[in-house]
This record gives sequence, structure tokens and C-alpha cells, in this order.
Amino acid sequence: MLNVALFGAGRIGKVHAASVAKNSDAQLLAVVDVHEPSARALAEQYGARVSSQEAVFSDASIDAILICSATNTHADLIEAGARSGKVIFCEKPIDLSLERVKSCLAVVKEHKAKLFVGFNRRFDKNFRALKNALTNGEIGKAELLQISSRDPGPPPLDYIKVSGGLFRDMMIHDLDMACWLMGETPVAVSASASSVVDKKIGEAGDVDTAIVTLEFASGALAVITNSRRASYGYDQRIEVHGEKGMLQAENVLESTLIKSTGDGVVSQKPMYFFLERYEGAYASELESFIQLANGKAEAEVSGEDGERALALADAALRALESGQKQRL
Repeated sequence: MLNVALFGAGRIGKVHAASVAKNSDAQLLAVVDVHEPSARALAEQYGARVSSQEAVFSDASIDAILICSATNTHADLIEAGARSGKVIFCEKPIDLSLERVKSCLAVVKEHKAKLFVGFNRRFDKNFRALKNALTNGEIGKAELLQISSRDPGPPPLDYIKVSGGLFRDMMIHDLDMACWLMGETPVAVSASASSVVDKKIGEAGDVDTAIVTLEFASGALAVITNSRRASYGYDQRIEVHGEKGMLQAENVLESTLIKSTGDGVVSQKPMYFFLERYEGAYASELESFIQLANGKAEAEVSGEDGERALALADAALRALESGQKQRL
């Protein structure tokens, strides 16, 4: 039985706590959060105890940690986990600074720690089926990848100000997906973006609508579109065009109901947001982490994957600010 401590009792922390509770190979022992009432409520719900950072890292009975706290705590907690011999799961990003990520991963390597970075979309069954079909050569060589990712609405402005910006906060998922699907790292990045959803986002120094183009050494191209607004729900689609055909993963709808009348044919909207859309992906992601922690598998998403995605987000931002393609 894997004994787990959770850092962060917020929205994502609750998702992972529920996944631990449903997994017969793991149990939640401790919850740490700066907001003690939140930690206490979550701990009581799953029969765990409220703890502190120091207590978790000095407790030899705790095998693994789940880092779901604020982004600015991630790198420090990863390093503490590595030094104390814990197996580490960390939500993206490792940090908003690429240099801080590099120094953190150096500590992980020094202590030969196991680190798993939370890019949950890799574990969505639809995207994984697309990846498997691509890997199996069902459409031959991939030539053009298109990823659409659009939120139903922007997050609060206070969050925007500390998020690191759309490229590091939102598109970082799509940048990771592009590398994972294509099986290679881009050699050049171009970007265009604006603030058309909410002018206050622009005033805060961020963008809410963006297009990024990735060029790969193989000659393949990827186009990623992001928007902080989709009036019809959470828009998450992928299309890969190859030499022998095309693969598509469409939106997951609220239901499969289709109404056909003399007025037209109407289907249901996409699921509203990421908690609903990726519920199964989060559970599969945690199962993969538990397999890593129990020595039955390697990390499916490594610290180096997290570093690469952030480096691409930084390159996209440089491309936007300079108006010039960034060669990597």
C-alpha cells in the first residue's frame, strides 16, 4: 500500500484526493495546506490527518507526495521531496522560471528521485487512442497537427496576474501534447495573440486569444489555437493529417442525445470545463503515478517534459513580443 501526502487542498488537490481514495493500491495519510480549514475538511473526508511540510518530509512512513499547491511552491517542494526520498507527483508547471526549473531538476537528478509531472491530457482516452493510432502508422507520416483549446470563460483577473500568462498557464498543455503526439521537439516557434475577450486581461499584461505555429525537423507543422472564451463550452479537439489519411479526436459532449426535427438537427454542447472533461484522465494519470511509485513503470511524463513545455511557452512569448520566429 502506497502512503501518500497531499500538498494543496484546493480544486486540483480535491481531484487527486478522490482518485487516491478510489485506488486500492494507495491511501491518503496527510494533507498540507496554508488554509487550515481547507486542509482539515479534506483530511476528514478521506480519513487522513492535517500535517505540515516539515512533518511530511521527516515521516518515513510516507512514500509519495502529490504537489497541488500554488505554483510558486512547486520547485521547493520537489527538492524537499527528492532529498527526503519521496516519489514525487507535481502539477504543471514545475516553476514559471526556466532557470528555476533547471536547478530543481538538477536536485532531482542528484538524489535519483522519481518525478512525475502532471500533464493530464496525455491520459485522456480519446487523445491516447489518437496517439496509439499515429504511433502504429495508421496514417503514415504525420504532416500537420492542429490543436484547438478554448475555455468557456476567462479565470478571475487576480489569477491572470499571477498565472504566468496564457502561454505558460494554458497553452503549456497543448505544447506538451504537440511534442508527445509528434514524437519530436520543435525547432522553431511563431506566435500571434491579442486581447479581445476582456480588455482588462490585456491591461494586466496578458493575452486571451492566441495562435502558435511549431515547426519540426521532420518538416511537419503544428498549429495551436487558444481562447479564453467559448460560448458553447470547453472546446478540446485534435486533428492530425498524414500522408495516408487523418486522425481526429473531437469534443466530449454532455450527452449523445441528438434531436432531429423539421427545424434542423441539434446535438449537445461540449462538457462545461476541465474537471468534467478530464475526470477520467486525472484518474488514469494517478494510476500511472502509483505504478511508478511502486516500481512497476517509468514516469510517463518526466521533469524534462515539464522543462521542454515551459521552454516552448517562453519561446512563444518571445516570438509574440519580438514579432519574429524563434529558432530553438
